[in-house]
Amino acid sequence: MDGTLVDSRALHWRSWQEALASEGVRVTERDFLETFGRRNDAILRLWLGADATPERVARVGDAKEVAYRRMVLDEGLEPLPGAAAWVTRLGAAGWRQAIASSAPRLNVEVVLRVLGLEPQFGALVAAEDVRHGKPDPEVFLTAAERLGVPPARCVVVEDAEHGIEAARRGGMKCIGVGGIRGDVTVATLGDLPPDGFERLVKGRT
Repeated sequence: MDGTLVDSRALHWRSWQEALASEGVRVTERDFLETFGRRNDAILRLWLGADATPERVARVGDAKEVAYRRMVLDEGLEPLPGAAAWVTRLGAAGWRQAIASSAPRLNVEVVLRVLGLEPQFGALVAAEDVRHGKPDPEVFLTAAERLGVPPARCVVVEDAEHGIEAARRGGMKCIGVGGIRGDVTVATLGDLPPDGFERLVKGRT
């Protein structure tokens, strides 16, 4: 979702800063970018230290997400180039679509509501639904199972190396956006050819 459907990095960065400030913790923007797309518990173990209690990790993570959702609702979000058009086009063509995200479910629901794309997705897999974060393929395999689609017939859209690796481990084809190398690589989904998705699953069973 983040980095493929919307670019909400600035809001995530600001909400992390807000949540960490109350804990007296500072991280650099580089620290943030290196962990973007990973689960909060994994990120906070790095930033707070291995001795951080589960209660503290949960408290800081929850505060960050509350701040993020407030910012999304107050400021709105725009879909990345080509993203909403492809979601609508694939839905009209009968493709089953899912969000498979490392974000909390409430975040995903808020983003889809703000974008008006909720009806296009038949499944939503969020951080609460899996035990292992990317590059483990669990989040993608769970999404495929909920859609009733075999992994070999799935196409993942990703903007992070961890996500590309997760797709490959799950036996799925992958479109890399924003310079991340996948089976197909594009700057934005707006650059994808009209048969970009079909070509990746043609002949796969």
